Amino acid sequence: MRFLSYLFVICLVISSCNSQTENKPPRQEIDFNFDWKFFKTKIPLDINNLEVQNEWEDVKIPHDWAIETPYNQGYKVTDSTPSLSYIGWYKKEFKLPKNLKGKNIRIDFDGVYNNAEVYLNGNKITERPYGFSPFSAEITNEINLGKTNTLVVKVDRTAFLDGRWYNGAGIYRKVKLVITEPIHIKKWGIGITTPKISKESATINIDTEIINPLQKENLSIKYEIKNAENNIVKEHIVEAKNTTTSINIENPKLWNTEKPNLYVLTTTIIDKNGKVWDVKDETFGIRSLKYTASDGFFLNGEKTYFKGVCLHHDAGGIGVAVPDDVWRRRLNILKEGGVNAIRTAHNTPSESFLKLCDELGFLVQDETFDEMDYPKDKRKNYNSKGKDPLTEGYTNHFQKWGEQDLKDMLLRDRNHPSIVMWSIGNEVEWTYPRYGKSSGYWNSNKKYYYDEPPITIAQMKENMKNNPPKEFELAKTAQKLSKWVKEIDTTRPVTANLVIPTVSHFSGYTDALDIVGYSYRASVYDYGHRNYPEKMILGTENWANWVEWKSVLDNSHVPGIFLWTGIFYMGETSDINERGSDSGLIDFAGFPTPRWHMFKTLWNNAPEIYATTIKLEDSEYINKNGKAVEKSKDLWKKRRWGFQPFKTHWNYNKGENIVVEVYTNSPTAELFINEKSFGVKKLASNNDHIIKWIVPYTKGTLKVVGADKNLIYEIKTATTPSKLKIKTDKTELKANSYDVAHIEVQLTDKNGIPVQHINQNITFKIEGPAKLLTVDNGSNAQRSKFNLDTCITDEGKLLLIIQSTKQPGDVNIKITSKNCKTEILKIKTH
Repeated sequence: MRFLSYLFVICLVISSCNSQTENKPPRQEIDFNFDWKFFKTKIPLDINNLEVQNEWEDVKIPHDWAIETPYNQGYKVTDSTPSLSYIGWYKKEFKLPKNLKGKNIRIDFDGVYNNAEVYLNGNKITERPYGFSPFSAEITNEINLGKTNTLVVKVDRTAFLDGRWYNGAGIYRKVKLVITEPIHIKKWGIGITTPKISKESATINIDTEIINPLQKENLSIKYEIKNAENNIVKEHIVEAKNTTTSINIENPKLWNTEKPNLYVLTTTIIDKNGKVWDVKDETFGIRSLKYTASDGFFLNGEKTYFKGVCLHHDAGGIGVAVPDDVWRRRLNILKEGGVNAIRTAHNTPSESFLKLCDELGFLVQDETFDEMDYPKDKRKNYNSKGKDPLTEGYTNHFQKWGEQDLKDMLLRDRNHPSIVMWSIGNEVEWTYPRYGKSSGYWNSNKKYYYDEPPITIAQMKENMKNNPPKEFELAKTAQKLSKWVKEIDTTRPVTANLVIPTVSHFSGYTDALDIVGYSYRASVYDYGHRNYPEKMILGTENWANWVEWKSVLDNSHVPGIFLWTGIFYMGETSDINERGSDSGLIDFAGFPTPRWHMFKTLWNNAPEIYATTIKLEDSEYINKNGKAVEKSKDLWKKRRWGFQPFKTHWNYNKGENIVVEVYTNSPTAELFINEKSFGVKKLASNNDHIIKWIVPYTKGTLKVVGADKNLIYEIKTATTPSKLKIKTDKTELKANSYDVAHIEVQLTDKNGIPVQHINQNITFKIEGPAKLLTVDNGSNAQRSKFNLDTCITDEGKLLLIIQSTKQPGDVNIKITSKNCKTEILKIKTH
């Protein structure tokens, strides 16, 4: 009888859908990113006196106002109100029809940095201090249907130095208007897990939370699962009171890093009369996770290494309002380099970013906090002294908002198959003084990064006892955070990035963690496993050098590492001549660095070979009987967050001694200059996994050849620039004001050889329906504004990024540079 009633409901659903085709769907999710106005001020204003401001600027969301000013986190603070410290105001006027009466209406913000307050028609609706959290403004009771409404968002960035890196400023992530029936699926109210998986079948568990203020009975939930080809693979109907259900799928296509297969679950709420109250799509993947303290990590039953990188959320000259296409290009470049995992250091990422990770096949460690009970000392990065209101950060809000900020991240992100673990924090031990004082490294001759602890565990425990906690104790805070995670999701482990794991292990901190993340502590992987064999140890922050990866290969219990970092990022520098950290595998513009080529040889099975050059006098080597010998026997220890200033050209003065470094996974390599061999060298003979030669410079062709003679890399001497080599990733864009084209420009000589030893200005003139987002040469030394139409190259190249408008048409980009033939690139928008 129940089956017949469900069959009847299905018939009613089909009939209802047919009758509603000309009406609005029960759920509308509307792009709310356009037609905003903005201004920023140092003068405190009240919501009721904004009319005094008549210089509103038209902007589109996402929007980062801070990137419009040349950025430098290392400048000296000379007064209490530096030029980058502002309060921003956003305003949007909109009208909704009267026939929406009775509907539920809200506005979803994916992130506002920071201290956001949201007003509708002068009334405060909500607030959110944390700049990385998604949140909603429920406006059902405040909206004036049929009339013009004014939405205002206040963003307080007066504490502009609240983070150790560039956080941006403004409504920097997407906004949408969501309209539902009074009976609807709760925001983030669908949870999907895949507890049982085999090649033959998979069990899909679904939890659905319904808001039913009408107390309507006899509601049903219809589930429909489609595969990547948009074919229905399963349909299932249950009574709405059964909020948890299981569905079996035959012959599932599993999600993994090589084949990130995705499914779409469509959830429909129906009443007994066939009325559809809500329809919601949720993307998910089918995959299993297994973590073992002794044997590592297994994805779908296969041992898998985390070949990971840490990423901040800015994109060089674009700032933090990053278009999806920009992240797609960057992630694809990382993927090509062998990266399969990302740690979202150190805060909640955007929803769009995680969707790309699902689609492209990355394993994600979703991280939420860089500060907890106590603040970090950002002042050392800013050259300021004493307590500074400009550096006040999230610690001021953690006690009140920590639980909601964490749980909102978990609820929003839990269905992403890319997410394989939750991280509750980053290197917070330093903020609890007893941890550092108890480690034993203070006033010892032991080096923290390279040596086992200088004292025993018993001595460290005694030190902890003699240094009682202050108001807050890290172990208790971590237990609280871990408990909040488990209340939402028990299918993924909890981890954190620990900078003093030797103390954290016995202090109670790691009791709250399923996986213990070590920050730059590969030297104690074995120590940790010996003393705490029940705990999985993972390298969650590591230098980009061979020794760090070798420590994984040498310790079967360590499942991988996350390099610091995947991409250059803004901030965290005290050098006024730098815009940020150049520790990444790819630079600010997304161009691969020597580190990227190095790890491509380590993290890919395909044969790889690449060469860089540097003058001996500028290097960290000395010439010893014709061999490049390290000035320090532990040169690898110097290669922490930076490499030597390698070049990718073959242009020097005749006779100069040049060091050639070769990165390869070939067992041998042979160096030729103009077909003259300088010998074959073995990779295994180099403890840093880099083959090196010292050779006198001779103009011509430098060539390195692997053991397979077809594995060749060449660098040719270039003359002066006379041409521009243009490469674009798109020749057509959608006229949607979102699509982006990346245009790479390289100086070449008359023979087409890249000119990488000479830099000069390149100018762009854009005609047609597109706007300039940034011109970025990738260099850490680029300090000018990034929205100018001219820029000097670095190593002879730079990147132009343009974005479509809503107007279709032809875009002509005229590219000019001194003594070079002018090029015109044509891009269509439609």
